[in-house]
Amino acid sequence: MVSLSRNLILAFLCFLLGFVCFSNAQLSANFYGTSCRNLQTIVRNSMIQAVNREARLGASILRLFFHDCFVNGCDASILLDDTSTFTGEKNANPNRNSARGYEVIDTIKAQVESACPNVVSCADILALAARQGTVLLGGPSWAVPLGRRDARTASQSAANTQIPAPSSSLSTLLSMFSAKGLNARDMTALSGSHTIGQARCTTFRNRIYNDTNIDTQFAATRRAGCPASGGDANLAPLDIQTPNRFDNDYYQNLVVRRGLLHSDQELFNGGSQDALVRSYSNNVASFRSDFAAAMVKMGNISPLTGTNGEIRTNCRAIN
Repeated sequence: MVSLSRNLILAFLCFLLGFVCFSNAQLSANFYGTSCRNLQTIVRNSMIQAVNREARLGASILRLFFHDCFVNGCDASILLDDTSTFTGEKNANPNRNSARGYEVIDTIKAQVESACPNVVSCADILALAARQGTVLLGGPSWAVPLGRRDARTASQSAANTQIPAPSSSLSTLLSMFSAKGLNARDMTALSGSHTIGQARCTTFRNRIYNDTNIDTQFAATRRAGCPASGGDANLAPLDIQTPNRFDNDYYQNLVVRRGLLHSDQELFNGGSQDALVRSYSNNVASFRSDFAAAMVKMGNISPLTGTNGEIRTNCRAIN
């Protein structure tokens, strides 16, 4: 009787929080174990080629996955092209002129479709590619839960409001991550993805010219490539030490006030995350472990499963 009551309570809670109890439960690292046995190999080989061609693509694909998951869940909505009758997310403010790597996902999808037609979602391909890009640049690996399906919709407005901006304060970052079910530790660990990749001048200009919590020599170095006006697209590495190696130098930079983005330095500016940033700066194993766990958690944000959504044949367009 007690067991029955407990089950009824759990069932009721799952009814109230259905997307947590049911959708995420349907994801499995072995989802394509029989239906597409070569999936992991295809993704790995394609990502090796892409990263060998341009190391930055590892970071670009990781960013695509983050921007996908933060807008209505990890559903590949970010991959949809605009058309005369459809507005996607590619031209939302956080993505326009900066989100990149779409052609890498196209290549992987074409190879997967050739091997396993109409089986693997673009959402899962993006999740696997993000993991593989991280690994190829020296980062940790993790088992990627699979079984997501692709959205038939996108939301430019949600992309404009739900993806944290580079000007965000710590309180804003904490709030926006919390809204996605990610806690403060997850947020600080996931921010460590900025140990790789580049940022456009327009995203850090205000920091290097107006912020006071910045190393003066670092600011001068960045100003040389980012004028007070013009040069919006000029690039600078998010991690000045090792921009193509996934390590904990990002946190070491924050401790000495060399965070490139305002939102980066907010993690170490006399606030609640200072101790964790300092811990990660001294303990790369702790960072790697927490990052991998947070990536799995982020990948579980509101997936479409079962009969929801679809399996796109072309990641850029709804079937």
